[in-house]
Amino acid sequence: MFSVAVIGPDGAGKTSIARRLEQSSGLPITYLYMGINVESSNVALPTSRFLEWLKSKRRRQKGGPRPQSTSLHHRNSSPHRSAGKVWAAVRLMNRLAEEWYRQYLSWQQRRRGRIVIYDRHFKFDFEREETRPATAPLRLTDKLHRWLLAKTYPYPDLVIYLDAPAEILFARKGEASVEYLEARRQAFLRQGQHVPNFVTINATQPLERVYAQVFDHIHAFYRDRKNGNRH
Repeated sequence: MFSVAVIGPDGAGKTSIARRLEQSSGLPITYLYMGINVESSNVALPTSRFLEWLKSKRRRQKGGPRPQSTSLHHRNSSPHRSAGKVWAAVRLMNRLAEEWYRQYLSWQQRRRGRIVIYDRHFKFDFEREETRPATAPLRLTDKLHRWLLAKTYPYPDLVIYLDAPAEILFARKGEASVEYLEARRQAFLRQGQHVPNFVTINATQPLERVYAQVFDHIHAFYRDRKNGNRH
């Protein structure tokens, strides 16, 4: 079968749509979370859960608050949070292992005749960093991570981008800033210009209408694949 990534900034409705597709579309769909938040993942390596536990334990010991948003993708790269080169290398190796583990699971499900719906996608979260503030430079390991994703990690077969103005996205979740959300919007749109089978859907519409449009695009792609048409 094939893979579909449902992407968009925080508050666009990615998880709601992806979960509903799995539960009520009538198509042979498997849901797979493809973001960095281990707590939200429906699958994860034991090492990822252990490292997340260690990080939470260290934060509690220092009396620090939980991150404002677990999906702000530059939150782990601040030089002020550095735990040394060894920790950065361990984190990189585990992150790569985690990403390829989920890709392996996707290939496995597709071989079984399933459509795999990705909730978020690493390629779009990490490949480009237009949203990164100039005051927070990337570590060398983070640069290497993004280079490896860009050069070796496969794109989904179909990408559905849920778009909405930053002010609406902020009102829905109130986590990331309006400026950050707008920067993410523009980054997604720029990426979409270079990605085949990239569909933009207006996420300000009622959820029922957004879901119907997402389903229509997936069903059309599914029908074309069954008829032997390649995109």
